[in-house]
Amino acid sequence: MTLKDWGYRLFPGLKWLHGYTGQDAVADMIAGVTVGLTVLPQGLAYATLAGLEPQYGLYSAFVGGIVYALLGSCRQVTIGPTALLALMTSRHTGFGLGSGPAYAILLCLISGVVEMGMAVLKLGALVDLISLPVTVGFTSATAVIIGTSQLKGLLGLRGGSGSDFINTMRSVLGNLSQVRRGDVTLGLVSITVLLLLRKLKDVKFAGRVRSLRAQQLISGTIWVIATGRNALVVLVTSVLAYSTCKQMDTCPYILTGKVKSGLPNITLPKFETTILDKNGTELTQNFEQMVSELGPSMLILPIIAVLGNVAISKAFGGAGLSATRELVALSMSNICGAFCSSMPVTGSFSRSAVNHASGVRTPLGGCYTSVLVLLALGLLAPYFQYIPKAALSAVIISAVIFMIEFEVIRPLWRCSRRELLPGAITFVMSLAVGVEIGLLLGVGADVAFLVYRAARPVLSVSKLQTINGINYILIRPKHSSLYFPAIEWVRSGISKALTTHGTAPVVLDCAHVHDFDFTAARGMGSLHKELAKANVPLFLMSAHKDIGVILKESTSIDFPTIDCPDDLECILEQTCISV
Repeated sequence: MTLKDWGYRLFPGLKWLHGYTGQDAVADMIAGVTVGLTVLPQGLAYATLAGLEPQYGLYSAFVGGIVYALLGSCRQVTIGPTALLALMTSRHTGFGLGSGPAYAILLCLISGVVEMGMAVLKLGALVDLISLPVTVGFTSATAVIIGTSQLKGLLGLRGGSGSDFINTMRSVLGNLSQVRRGDVTLGLVSITVLLLLRKLKDVKFAGRVRSLRAQQLISGTIWVIATGRNALVVLVTSVLAYSTCKQMDTCPYILTGKVKSGLPNITLPKFETTILDKNGTELTQNFEQMVSELGPSMLILPIIAVLGNVAISKAFGGAGLSATRELVALSMSNICGAFCSSMPVTGSFSRSAVNHASGVRTPLGGCYTSVLVLLALGLLAPYFQYIPKAALSAVIISAVIFMIEFEVIRPLWRCSRRELLPGAITFVMSLAVGVEIGLLLGVGADVAFLVYRAARPVLSVSKLQTINGINYILIRPKHSSLYFPAIEWVRSGISKALTTHGTAPVVLDCAHVHDFDFTAARGMGSLHKELAKANVPLFLMSAHKDIGVILKESTSIDFPTIDCPDDLECILEQTCISV
């Protein structure tokens, strides 16, 4: 293997440089800048949602673009902070002093390590255990939690938002008398404008103009405005807040406050920190105590990140992408990000959609996004302090509204009502107890249904008669496997069939059964002996050769077999048993 091949294997992104043209560079730059204008306000807002200072959202927005450009395989995917991971991070950032960033950065590092472990062990398939109804219930619940957590910023109430739905709602309802009129007005107007601008791209103004050049100009302008609506609203509200607060003695808006300027220090994450206990006493926590506090989030957050990233990659890149390669890219984005003060990151569906719509040609578009974020950190950070918190809350709320997937309920109700239960459990318990517990309970409910179906296979029981009048009972399992939880159910089903239809030869149709385990095979041996004592023959029809071998080795019994339904008449006549 040549050095070039080794380079491509270690850094798949280098393949995109082969034949990279000036046109590709221009297309990537346009897409990268467009995504950058989207991620700047979102990064500031998601850092606030995570309980961190705004600059940490921008620290999280630039490393992933560079790393994924080298290691990723889907050109549309953009790595950075998301509302969901910010919400899950916020559960560990409310202990005061400097512990918030320490916990978030450590969680980012551990998430990357866990994701790398999943990649090495080929555990990307774990996300397949999370069904669509559970995913919908989880994302819908988190959207509700995120939305309610932003009510304080939207209403001008001071204090942390938190990640607990019930306590957040109790706090908001208990402080309605302190609502600030300026923040409410600004926030509601911002949400309205954002939603209207989101729909603007669907309006066909260009069709009313005859000139092709004018049509292209109008369409392009509308698309830019609709795509960059977050940045536009944040810019306008910041200018409004700056001019208003300079003219008045008391500012009518709660502002973001000072944002640290400059690039983050490249350093190891902190493995100890200081927190405030309930009495206001400073306590030093070592690495073991920090890990204990992070608890289940160290596993659940990476799985959620992988679930989202793989889903985005498949949506834009098709089924041919390597899930393991995507895991490695996501893992390294978090590990490298942790050295640059990043909170946990993953692929963002909304920004990836913007990237795709912007005509990105290679993952190098993420590098242009990263450059824009770095320029913003170096040049624009002093001006971020004038951004109203109500505007950032409006950006988050207008984004998460569309994460609530009502449209899935109707087809599920029509096609498979059983699958609504795991989704409902996930949604309700995520709101009542927490998103981690809700997700685990939803997955547990799904797994319980799978186990139940394996333990209680559907049996089709029929009493039939051959042409010559020989009665027999046909048992047809509708599952492809018979394992140990199901064997007693099958034995009970055959006993009930004999009681209902009378004594007759029993034919077990194994045409759709492809596997037995040892316990099930021994159970079939016991059933054969019981029926033999009652002078009832048991036949296996259309059984695969492997099943015959398993039964023979497990029970030392030669089960009578019928190779195909056409031989059924002849073999039953030979038994000389007629009911």
